[in-house]
Amino acid sequence: MSVFHRYSIGILSVLVSVIAQPLVAQTADAPIQQLLQEHGEIIAKSSRRTIGPAIDALASSGLPEARGVLNRWQNKEMWVSKETGLFVYGETSGKDLQAYDFAGGADLGTFVARDFKQLKPNSGIRGMIGAALVQFQLNDPNPVARARALDAISRDAEASHLTALRGAIEGETDPDLKARKERLERLLTIRFDEDDAERIAAIEGFDGDLSVDYRAALTPLVATRLEVAEAMPEGDDIRGQVILGSEALSREDAYDLLVSSDLAPPRISRDDKRTALIDNLSDGFVGGIEVADLNTEAARDLAYAELAREGVVEAVATEAQVDEILAEYVFYERFVGAPPAVAMAAAQALASIETSTAVNQAVDLGLDALSLASIYFLAAIGLAITFGVMGVINMAHGEFIMMGAYTGYVVQLVIPDYTIAILVALPLAFAVTFGAGVAMERLVIRWLYHRPLETLLATFGISIALQQIAKNIFGTQARPLTSPDWLDGSLVINDIVSISYIRIAIFVLALLFLVLFLFVMNRTRLGLEVRAVTQNPRMAASMGINPDKINMLTFGFGSGIAGIAGVAIGLYAKVTSEMGADYIVQSFMTVVVGGVGNIWGTLLGATMVGSLQKGIEWLNPSNTLAAQTYMILFIILFIQFRPRGIIALKGRAAEA
Repeated sequence: MSVFHRYSIGILSVLVSVIAQPLVAQTADAPIQQLLQEHGEIIAKSSRRTIGPAIDALASSGLPEARGVLNRWQNKEMWVSKETGLFVYGETSGKDLQAYDFAGGADLGTFVARDFKQLKPNSGIRGMIGAALVQFQLNDPNPVARARALDAISRDAEASHLTALRGAIEGETDPDLKARKERLERLLTIRFDEDDAERIAAIEGFDGDLSVDYRAALTPLVATRLEVAEAMPEGDDIRGQVILGSEALSREDAYDLLVSSDLAPPRISRDDKRTALIDNLSDGFVGGIEVADLNTEAARDLAYAELAREGVVEAVATEAQVDEILAEYVFYERFVGAPPAVAMAAAQALASIETSTAVNQAVDLGLDALSLASIYFLAAIGLAITFGVMGVINMAHGEFIMMGAYTGYVVQLVIPDYTIAILVALPLAFAVTFGAGVAMERLVIRWLYHRPLETLLATFGISIALQQIAKNIFGTQARPLTSPDWLDGSLVINDIVSISYIRIAIFVLALLFLVLFLFVMNRTRLGLEVRAVTQNPRMAASMGINPDKINMLTFGFGSGIAGIAGVAIGLYAKVTSEMGADYIVQSFMTVVVGGVGNIWGTLLGATMVGSLQKGIEWLNPSNTLAAQTYMILFIILFIQFRPRGIIALKGRAAEA
């Protein structure tokens, strides 16, 4: 190297040091730099066993730059000067390092990268830094960021999160977030706290809670290991004896445990034993026994034992020996998921949860049955009127339900506000299907009174025709009947019991129709005349009542109610041309079981059919078709013992 080059390098070094001195002084005076210098030795060493105090000091310092330091450190972007020991963060470009000050992020300039040491924390240290960063996220000024931090901890909790979470509860100002933090802290205490008393107290604090996350926290604590011994051992960690042959421990599994524990010889299957005997067949004998005598399992065991004694095959236990060996041992479960006291508390809590879960599942099943019953009641109430008063088997009743649903769909096309659309669709569906019912009665039904077979065939034909007309107008694809926003979602009581707002609305609508029907039948002239015609049409005619007109209005009224039911059902189910067929069978079952023509019988029938269907589906959830088949068979059996239904109607319907 020339003298000129040596002088040039020396001058440049002096200039760089002179220029950098103010920046170095400024960096060294910053509080965050002083804190890093205080723990500089252990930070530079980066040992997981000694790094904890440095990370804790940064996390608890309260300095605004501490979060950035931890982030840079975790991402391997922190460097330390080999000469001065100052900590910076930066980016490399070739052999150069662009350095920045942790205090304020000032650009410190470009340096030779080899003059600095890059801190590369291993996965363990990065995990510790990540746990420390959680504290900053939990105390972030933005409540959305705090909520995201809680979500992240809930998804992938670690033992290190517990301390950070506890430190973030007291200063929380948002009541909802504070409640979430307190709940999450108790869950993490159950899982990770080293103090058994704290864990048990946290478990007891969830008394009555049926949430999934609570059960998920308890389940690992009651993990057990199946063990075997000659006598039942004593100890707090023994959960209890496992009975051999029970659902929890089969004979085969028990013996396999003995074999794996070197407490019993292996056994052999009958097929393998037979193969071994055949392989060692010689001159008609196996193990000294003639083949003709090997017609019992005991004889085959003797032959195999002789072969084992000769060393030809491996010695194994016979079935009789298996039973004898099993009788010498007891099997039991030992807690391995947590200390005995914690495991017992978790086991008691899970037992209580199972009981509460069973009760809540019964309540949830009852709500589902009640909801389905209200749908069947809405679908069947119009049929109860026409079938009960007129004795007409109307197979097209389901198509009136379909017409009501399509009416609601058309109204929503015209009126974009779904709430207003539903309020308009309900009376309009009644008017449309009332008119269709009157037209059907005038044109077809009136000529077929007292001819049930012809009526059934005629209405079945009308049903097919109405379905085809709907397909021609609306197509074969399902059409949406959208519920208003206030009907979205569900009423959630707990993690087990919930019911959708639409089903609640249908239930309320069914009650309203029950009240409306009772009012019309008991407080209006039309109801009086309908009851008179129902009980004795000839006597009613002699009193000046026109049975023909009453039949027409009754059929129209029943059809109109079916239209309103179609709007309600359309909010819950798909709207297609075949939707009526999905409810016609259940509607007839509801009417027949309850008692033809009696509104209270229809209500009881709907409750019975809905409850029965949900109960069968609960017992056989994988096959809904089988559930419907069983339900129909039960209904047929019920009718054999009570042919007039739960509440028998007197008058014309009873005589029909």
